[in-house]
Amino acid sequence: MTDHKFPYKWHLKNGYPAKDINYHGCKVFGTFVCGGGSTMGYKLAGFKHIGGVEIDEKIATVYKENHNPDYFFTEDIRLFNEREDLPSDLYNLDLLDGSPPCSSFSMAGNRDKDWGKKKKFKEGQKMQRLDDLVFEYIKTIKKLQPKVAILENVKGLIQGNAKAYTKKIFQEFRAAGYRVQLFLLNAASMGVPQKRERVFFIGLRNDFKLPKLELSFNEKPILFGEIEDKNDTKKNISDTMFDIWQKRDIKDRHLGYTTERILGVKKYFTCHYQLSNEVCKTITSGDNNILFDTPRNINNNEVKLIGSYPLDYNFKDVKPKYLIGMSVPPVMTAQISNQIYLQWLKHIK
Repeated sequence: MTDHKFPYKWHLKNGYPAKDINYHGCKVFGTFVCGGGSTMGYKLAGFKHIGGVEIDEKIATVYKENHNPDYFFTEDIRLFNEREDLPSDLYNLDLLDGSPPCSSFSMAGNRDKDWGKKKKFKEGQKMQRLDDLVFEYIKTIKKLQPKVAILENVKGLIQGNAKAYTKKIFQEFRAAGYRVQLFLLNAASMGVPQKRERVFFIGLRNDFKLPKLELSFNEKPILFGEIEDKNDTKKNISDTMFDIWQKRDIKDRHLGYTTERILGVKKYFTCHYQLSNEVCKTITSGDNNILFDTPRNINNNEVKLIGSYPLDYNFKDVKPKYLIGMSVPPVMTAQISNQIYLQWLKHIK
């Protein structure tokens, strides 16, 4: 861990910011804050995170338990945008962050079949369009006018038919008064023990004349074997899955490859094999990660390390893998925001 700027193994009780990072107190507010992955990243990088917006009451309770925000709104971003009673702090932000739900753009989802349709998303359990939430968030940017705005989403947003959305996002950022840049980043090169590619639209308000942001991260990959709990050897997969697991081959990437080879039918394709000599695959709220060498799923402590979440985080009654699977890893956000401070905010604060 000494080769990494921010720790992936850490505890909330040790406080913020991370070691060797100065607290500068630039103000951040978040939207779609989920359990607080990005929030913790900003704090690790020396920012003052003052609160957020989250539609899911259950997840919002977890957030408030761990972060004690100054301002918090448990509501749809559309309702937040209509508010006329927002505190003055929100109109004087150094940075605004947003990670709109991304299932409509995920390469694993229905993609364009769901675009323009309302669906019942788990956060909030209400019918709503998901593909337009990125534009609702840009309305938030236009309303609050922070110095810097970040929009994070899945890689699928810039692939295939979704490229039209990317073009519109650029147009809307510009219309809101921002010069925007697009970055495709992998958490595995940023000190996170996980292959997680994400897209970041980062906008600087037009009245600040600064050079373009440069983001390049090349930290040493952290292999799963470095965080694996080798004391956990108990089988915890079903007997059916265990029978399939026993017939695995090193070339099989998930159980679906194994069933296709031995049964001629691809089943359990969301159950991925995890090798010790590889970086962990992307953690999602729905997929399973099964160790190749031990018939078990990754355990909660491993999930926290993979997501760079603090080991003492209070998840209350929410499963860690569900929440972490929806979160931007704190260390990923810390790396990006630290560069934004050094290259931009430090010169305009």
